[in-house]
Amino acid sequence: MTDKPNTEAAEGAKNNTGTTYMATPDSTDSANSETAADAPTNAAPADNDNTDSTTETPRPSKFALIIIFIISLIDSIGFGIILPVTPGLLMEISGEDLGSSAVYGGWLLFAYAAMQFFFAPVLGNLSDAYGRRPVLLISLLLVAGNYMLMGLADTLLLLFIGRIVSGIGAGTWSTCNAYIADTVPVEERAQYFGLLGAAFGLGFVIGPVLGGFLAEFGSRVPFFATGYMAFASLLFGFFLLPESLKQENRRRFEPSRANPFAALQQMSKFKVVFGILGVMFLYNLGHHVLPSIWNFYGIERYDWTPREVGYSLGFVGILMVLVQGFLIRLVIPMLGQRMAGLTGLAFTLLGFVAVTLAFDPWLAYLALLPMSLGGLATPAIHGLASSQIGPDQQGELQGTLASMVSLTAIISPPLMTMTFNAFSGDNAIAYIPGAPFLLAAALTLLALALFMRTTSNLAQAVATNKPS
Repeated sequence: MTDKPNTEAAEGAKNNTGTTYMATPDSTDSANSETAADAPTNAAPADNDNTDSTTETPRPSKFALIIIFIISLIDSIGFGIILPVTPGLLMEISGEDLGSSAVYGGWLLFAYAAMQFFFAPVLGNLSDAYGRRPVLLISLLLVAGNYMLMGLADTLLLLFIGRIVSGIGAGTWSTCNAYIADTVPVEERAQYFGLLGAAFGLGFVIGPVLGGFLAEFGSRVPFFATGYMAFASLLFGFFLLPESLKQENRRRFEPSRANPFAALQQMSKFKVVFGILGVMFLYNLGHHVLPSIWNFYGIERYDWTPREVGYSLGFVGILMVLVQGFLIRLVIPMLGQRMAGLTGLAFTLLGFVAVTLAFDPWLAYLALLPMSLGGLATPAIHGLASSQIGPDQQGELQGTLASMVSLTAIISPPLMTMTFNAFSGDNAIAYIPGAPFLLAAALTLLALALFMRTTSNLAQAVATNKPS
């Protein structure tokens, strides 16, 4: 690693702070510089030199990353707690049957995602200007208020207001990812992104099981518990979390860039990143079938109780911890980020098809195994995207990714829940309750094809740099 910027002109471009990064905007021949982030760790020495010359990031503070992990864990526990009880709460408030309540659940996710779509780039740009810590604390405060309001809600209107407020402040995960990008060398980011995925998985072990247990005391209790947890996470961040973004890596806040369309235009200057945004759109459009449908699907097809739904989600969480907390740290160095991404997408496709065909609960659990291996995809793909962007745009990148994911959450939940209702409701076209998972499989197949095309230059560069 070098401290002489003038010697690096041939290896990378500088952003407006003078920091070297991996790829230049509009670069059509950046495959060699991209290889450092994608190649397996046993690649040729030239590959390692490329990584060293472009990595300006210091070693991460273990204490700070532990706090980020705890905040992410508490946030995911809170999210998982409410999943088993949401169908019952919606039926209680609306007075409708399960199929109609699933549609209301889809529109609640729509309201949340619509706000996140517009406000995630704002939060990302604010974090690039003022730091990660204040944005993270504001997000946690709004999340805590949302869950308390949902616990008190006695009308659908209040539920929607709560989700709108939460969507405006939905910057927890994207800000935590930007925090990692600030403090972790580029070649290790995918593994650390995977640790955040493991935190989410561990939250899914604890949250749904705890939510199913708390539901025994009333459908509102899990929402209050979630609100208290979000507030506890806020206190962790306020008292223990240091700022990660150095002053020299900050940039002026520009309102004209703080919207999803301007942010997307900025990212379009980076060829690989722009393609990856398309991949993440298709992938998440399908992947939202899980939070949108799984609880309703389990109740409809297997006659599960809220506690049994919680157990199944807890099993998903255990698998996520194993894949993203442990397996990914072996697979990415061995295969490289591109092959890890391809492998994850392929297993996701297989898992969706398997769930559709699972006629018995034990087969549904079995189908979750390949689906969990799909957890290799997102950290690897995010790692590739992060390697193309300078340190003063990491927040903008994570905000754009979050906005893209939220756009799919605007479209997907109503699409998936209406598909579920069309094939399982009283007036079903045909009784195929797994139809949304077939739709998700088709979307994942498209994402896989686009990812192969977008990253084809990376594969060629890795092959070129391998020792003969």
